[in-house]
Amino acid sequence: MNLMFPFHRVIAALAALLLASAFTNAAAPLPKLRVSDNHHFLVTETGQPFFWLGDTAWEIFHRLNREDAETYLKNRAALRFTMIQAVALAEFDGLTEPNAYGEKPLIDNDPTKPNEAYFKHMDWIVAKANDLGLYIGFLPTWGDKWNKKWGVGPEIFTPQTAETYGEWIGRRYRDAGLVWILGGDRPVENDAQKEILRAMARGLRRGDGGAHLITLHPTGGSGSAQSFHNEEWLDFNMRQNGHQAEFTGRYDQTRVDYDRTPAKPVIDAEPIYEGHPISFDAKRFGHSVAADVRRPLYWDLFGGACGHTYGHHSVWQMWTPERKPVNNPLMVWTDALNEPGARQMQHGRALIESRPFLTRVPDDSVIVTDRVATSVPGAGRYRFAATRNEDGAYAFVYVPTGRAFSVDFTRLSGSEVRAWWFNPRDGSASEIGTFRKEGTRQFMPPSPDSGHDWVLVLDDAARNFPAPGTPLH
Repeated sequence: MNLMFPFHRVIAALAALLLASAFTNAAAPLPKLRVSDNHHFLVTETGQPFFWLGDTAWEIFHRLNREDAETYLKNRAALRFTMIQAVALAEFDGLTEPNAYGEKPLIDNDPTKPNEAYFKHMDWIVAKANDLGLYIGFLPTWGDKWNKKWGVGPEIFTPQTAETYGEWIGRRYRDAGLVWILGGDRPVENDAQKEILRAMARGLRRGDGGAHLITLHPTGGSGSAQSFHNEEWLDFNMRQNGHQAEFTGRYDQTRVDYDRTPAKPVIDAEPIYEGHPISFDAKRFGHSVAADVRRPLYWDLFGGACGHTYGHHSVWQMWTPERKPVNNPLMVWTDALNEPGARQMQHGRALIESRPFLTRVPDDSVIVTDRVATSVPGAGRYRFAATRNEDGAYAFVYVPTGRAFSVDFTRLSGSEVRAWWFNPRDGSASEIGTFRKEGTRQFMPPSPDSGHDWVLVLDDAARNFPAPGTPLH
C-alpha cells in the first residue's frame, strides 16, 4: 500500500468540482455553434451562418467592475460585434492582483481550488454579454500559467490540474454562449506543454459535455494549425497574424490555413490593434490608425477566414491613468470604444452577410495581374485581394488604394455583370452599371486617395442581389 498517496489533492479536486454552480441566464440562451458542413465556416446548431466579429477584451473579467463591463458590452453590441474574447486567469498578474471587487481567482494559486466570489463576477459578465447577443471567446487561462515565456507567472498547471480545472470551468459554463480558447499567446515548445493543453481540452469536453467548440490562441505570427491541426479537440484554427501592417508573411497565412487538410475554419483572432505601435516599434513606424485595421479585415475575410477579430490597444488592457501602461496606449479605454476602426468593422460583416455566406471561396484570380505585379495585385499595405461565390454568382475585390486595375469577368456566372462600389469606411454602396460578361474590364476607384480603400462588388445580374451591405433575406 502506498502510504504517500496524495489524498489531500483528491479531496481538494472534488471540493473544487462541488463548488461549480450551473450557469444561469434569465434571457433565452444563445444558440450553440458548430462547424459548417463544408468545414470552412461557423454556423448555429440549426445551420444558420454565424459571422464571428470579435473584440479583444482580454482583461474585462479581471479589471472591470459591473458598471464598466456593462458600458463596454452595450457599446460592442451596438456596433454589431458578436464575440468578446476574454480571459479567466488574466495575463497581468491575474493570480495575485485582485479583480475590481478585491477577489483573486484561486485559493493558494491552486487551480483545483477556484474562488467562488471571483467566478460569480465572471458569471455576471458572461450572462450580461449573452443577454446582449454576444458570445464569449473564453480563455480559461492566459499562457503564463502553463508556460512562462513573458509576463507574470507563476506556472501552476500540470496535466492533472489542467484537466481538473478544465472540467470544473466547463461544467460551470456549459449552458453559456461561448467558444473555448486554449493557449493564450505563448509558444508551445515541448511535449509537456502540449499535454497540458490536451488535458485541459479533455476536461472542458467532460465538463460541458461537448457543448462548445474549442480552439487555441497562438503566439504572434503563427497559428494553432502549426502544432495541433490534426488533433480531434481542435475544432477550428485560430491565427494571431499580429501587430504588423504588411500583407506578406502575416495576413497571407490565413489562406495557407484555409487550404490545409483536413479542412477546418480559420479566424485571425489578433490582427494589428488600432492605436498600437506598428511592429512594436513606434519610433520607426508610429501607431496604427483605422485604415491599418480595415485592411486586415478584408485581407483575412477574402483569404478564407470565417470572420474576424478587431482590437484596440487601450481596450484590450482596459487602460486608465491609474494603471501601468503596456506599450504606450494613446487614450483611456472608454475614449477608445468609438474609434473609427471599431465603428467600421460592422461594415465588413454587413458586406459578407449581403451575399450567400457558406459558399464563398478565396480567389485572387479574379484580379488581373498587372505588368508590374507589385502594383496589382500589389504588395505591403497595398495588396489587393478577392473572393467569390463558388458558382460565380458574385465576387468581391478589396482595393486598398486609388489605383486602376482589371478583373476577369470569366470568373463570374451569367451573361451580364452588375457592378458596385462598397465603401468600407461608412458602409454605403453605389451602383456603377451593368456590363456584358466579356473578358476583362478595368475599374478605377472613386477616389484616388491612398487612405481611401474600396470594395468592388461584381454580381451575376440575373441573381438580383440587393445593394452590398443590405441584408440578403
